Amino acid sequence: MTTPFCRFRVFVLSLLGFAAAAAGAAGDFHSWAETPPMGWNSWDCFATTATDAMTRAQADVMASELSAHGWRYVVVDVQWYEPGATGFDYHAKAKLTLDGYGRLVPAPNKFPGAAGGLGFSSLSDYIHKKGLKFGIHLMRGIPRQAVELNLPILGTPYHAADIADTVNVCAWNADMYGVDMSKPGAQAYYDSVFSLIASWGVDFVKVDDLSRPYVRNEPEIEAVRRAIDRTGRAMILSTSPGETDIAAAAHAVAHANMWRISDDFWDHWSLLEAQFGRLDKWSTWTQPGAWPDADMIPIGTIELGRKTWFSPSEQETLMTLWSIARSPLMLGADLTKLDSSTLALLTNDEVIAVNQASSNNRQLFRRPDGEIGWIADAGDGRGKYVALFNTRDPWVLNDANRIWKGPVVTSATPGQRISFEFPVKGLHTVVLVADDGPSQRFWWPSVLRDVRWVMADGRETPADRDYGSHGERINGIAVPAGAVTLRGSGLLDATAAEDGKGEGMAFSAYGFTAENLREHSRAVTVQIDALGLGKQVAIRDLWNHRDLGEFSGNFAPEIEWHGARMYRVTAAQRQPFQ
Repeated sequence: MTTPFCRFRVFVLSLLGFAAAAAGAAGDFHSWAETPPMGWNSWDCFATTATDAMTRAQADVMASELSAHGWRYVVVDVQWYEPGATGFDYHAKAKLTLDGYGRLVPAPNKFPGAAGGLGFSSLSDYIHKKGLKFGIHLMRGIPRQAVELNLPILGTPYHAADIADTVNVCAWNADMYGVDMSKPGAQAYYDSVFSLIASWGVDFVKVDDLSRPYVRNEPEIEAVRRAIDRTGRAMILSTSPGETDIAAAAHAVAHANMWRISDDFWDHWSLLEAQFGRLDKWSTWTQPGAWPDADMIPIGTIELGRKTWFSPSEQETLMTLWSIARSPLMLGADLTKLDSSTLALLTNDEVIAVNQASSNNRQLFRRPDGEIGWIADAGDGRGKYVALFNTRDPWVLNDANRIWKGPVVTSATPGQRISFEFPVKGLHTVVLVADDGPSQRFWWPSVLRDVRWVMADGRETPADRDYGSHGERINGIAVPAGAVTLRGSGLLDATAAEDGKGEGMAFSAYGFTAENLREHSRAVTVQIDALGLGKQVAIRDLWNHRDLGEFSGNFAPEIEWHGARMYRVTAAQRQPFQ
């Protein structure tokens, strides 16, 4: 529900933001993002295929449905300069669109308004007129194509080859070389890039391949910071990917408005569960204008048309955690395909207020059984916000319920894969597990392929997706009615197959009947005394906009597996006799 106050607050903040950009970027860059940025990024839904028309359509929905709730940034992600980009892959030796000084410019076939050297000016004007802000993605460094052509660096006697670092390059995208900041002309190149971007009316820049490995890239991080500040335009700096080295936390705070705390985050429970620990670890570094970033929010319609794999409870858990930890909120969904339930998650002003106007955010407890609590001070100084989570899986994996275990797959395994087939009749859920032991690799795409059900009449039906993608190690699948067998393949991920270190992947499966999974929730208990509000408190459920009454002693709501609750807690007007 949008209150008049919320609409007024968003309107005023928008006016202040645009006034600051128009007047220049004097002062501390942290003031450009005094609250966690809220917006949309094209990567999760469109990958490298975003166009001018697609982006305008997203801006239209943001303006009409979301901006009243604080959402304002519209960000075009990677390869807006690659005319032939087709999806989540990157084409080797792709011909990029550059200007005569080795700077990336929008591909005219994707962004027709860029013709005639106008860059993103037309698109940014369109977005600004809707009361929103515009952002783009950049890769660290200088285009390899500019180095091959040895293009001049604007305003200097130097050329691209003079500053290129051909050793410290991105491991997953071959568009760029690094920039050797010890070379004359290196800072001038970055200055010229951000001067051009500023002239397009850009308000937000996500610079990729920058925050990992962090210490190695510190000279270029500092160069980007200087270049932005010299433009005279307020442009939020977001560094990516993660995991940013927490040993460099002070440097990140001093140079960026937001920085990634993990690798790419996708819609798998194991990835969401891992963010609890990371956000706890980074919570002491959160401050106005400097925000640890838990990454984009993959709900709604993503990945070129599919629906999120997060359950409704997991989506609410994600939004609760990002809000109570004050992560930036950057949507990955196709906004033109928002359903009512997703829209409700994104427009709950009481939950958004936790993200935008709380302080002293921290983990209150984490118990071995998967119960987690977070707490924060309310923005008006009256009361606390409390988030409670049940992160336990609905199943327990052990030898008693293991129904299949395969041999370890290594680079010596023929085809680097094995096939599996096992009975599932009478089961409610099968859990597929991919285990790479001590390896810290993050594999993508899936390592469990061609997963399909065999029905009693012999028909085969594909499972709803491939599994083990985006680093997902534990994959629960509901068994459809009539299925008698599950078939598929487990394979070594490409990194392990190619690195020659003898790494392996072990696959197994576990089966559970409906009786095994009869429990659906558990009570997550918080002690009232631990909240610092006295012995009796009033509690309001923020997701459901409902006052629950007054409580003393313990508060113990029932929370489903992978579920969450968010509350506002205030001292009761009348405390019990001491």
